[in-house]
Amino acid sequence: MTGPNEPRPSPRPLVWADIVFTLREILPAGPIDIVLVGGVVRDAFWGIPAHDVDLAVPRGGFEVARQIANQLGGAFYKLDPERETGRAIVNYQGERLVIDVANFRGDDLLADLTGRDFTLNAVAVPLHGDLAAVIDPLDGLADAQARILRQCSPESIPGDPVRILRAIRLSTRFDLRIEPHTLARMRGAVPRLAQASPERVRDEIVTLLGSRKPAAGLRALDSLGVLSLIVPEVETLRGVTQSAPHQYDVWQHTLEVIRQLEGVLQTISPRRTEHTAAQAGLGMIVYYLDRFRGQLQAHLAQTWPNERPHAALLGLAALLHDIGKPATRAVVGDRIRFLGHEKIGAALAVERATALRLSRAEIARIEQIILHHMRPHLLAQEPTLTRRAIYRFWRELGSAGIDVCLLALADYLATVGPTLQPEAWGNYLLRIGALLDGAPGPQAIPDADPLVTGNDLMRALGLKPGPRVGELLEMIQEAQAVGEIQTMEEALRLAREHLG
Repeated sequence: MTGPNEPRPSPRPLVWADIVFTLREILPAGPIDIVLVGGVVRDAFWGIPAHDVDLAVPRGGFEVARQIANQLGGAFYKLDPERETGRAIVNYQGERLVIDVANFRGDDLLADLTGRDFTLNAVAVPLHGDLAAVIDPLDGLADAQARILRQCSPESIPGDPVRILRAIRLSTRFDLRIEPHTLARMRGAVPRLAQASPERVRDEIVTLLGSRKPAAGLRALDSLGVLSLIVPEVETLRGVTQSAPHQYDVWQHTLEVIRQLEGVLQTISPRRTEHTAAQAGLGMIVYYLDRFRGQLQAHLAQTWPNERPHAALLGLAALLHDIGKPATRAVVGDRIRFLGHEKIGAALAVERATALRLSRAEIARIEQIILHHMRPHLLAQEPTLTRRAIYRFWRELGSAGIDVCLLALADYLATVGPTLQPEAWGNYLLRIGALLDGAPGPQAIPDADPLVTGNDLMRALGLKPGPRVGELLEMIQEAQAVGEIQTMEEALRLAREHLG
């Protein structure tokens, strides 16, 4: 009989990612025992791709992580000096891969595993040992096989209430059933989240928003009373009714926007499936907008500080995009209006994003998205989408315009719900396509040389330095960009006409 710290054969074959065999080659065996732990073992058991790798060592976590980064031409970061946790971020087989190396929690590997969050993560495989045998002191593989999420001990969650968020994220991402005693511990530990590190809470909610089934995850957090602790503004959205074509109140609409956004992003992602494209609304996105797919994928591939994914930031913007509606709701005639809700919402979103400890760049991007999220809807109502309107859209929004377009698609689908009319949706997609055609990209043609300078205007028109000169230059630049003028003479004539 094997002891709790001894490897035993896995009940099913383990399908290891190629990076595991590469790590075996570049990290010499001994004198430090290196073990694969947690998610990478669990994912090998399930036979799904591993995008991150966790390693544990008795000592020297920084040294091992730095060695991996050096060997694979990646970057090394110090994450946690107390546990000597190092991170290597490498480009492996065309994908970005995160490899974390941490010293054992406690005296040995057994203490490390039993001190983890959930049993299906309390598993390990020696890197240089038999890759078909697993150290599994809490029978985590049995829970993984049964798709059960179970706490490692009665203190796993009360001792670290941020694990409530992780439990919901894992259960929705992998379709796991939370074991009743674990769920009870989660409910009891909710009040303790108020004392948790804002940065750790932020990281978990951001990861949930950027992963599979974010709307389902938010509903689960809401049912536990967790979401209102993290984003108190959601409480004001409940029961705020809206006029047709809206199908839901503001809170249910918000959740539906997030669900639809997941579908939109899946439709344009490299992992799009035939099932995704078979859905009517999403299938029409393929038909009308697929020529932008590479451009949109490149946009979504960008990351923010600490490798936070762009899709998660867009998901947070979707969660907050209508938080200005309760303060602006008014009944005008037979309709409910929310005039100016985007301005109020942008200001509130800045406060919430600041409280979540996001970077200034992330906060600014969320503010832009929410402030302008109505623009595609308003432009779609115009008889024609002019070159001038397109130019102004991108001049004011820059790359955030792509986020606004993506959110607008989800917002439209969530608004009309089952009443979606293919002809109207097709016309809307044509307008989004016209906007995206004007988007500045990495291969965009540089702006043409200006036709006039401020000095030219002052000499020709007898003006003095001041704001008026800047306004005329901006007007001339816009007219040049949309093809209305092409020469210096035409620019000066336009300026004279403007001055009257």
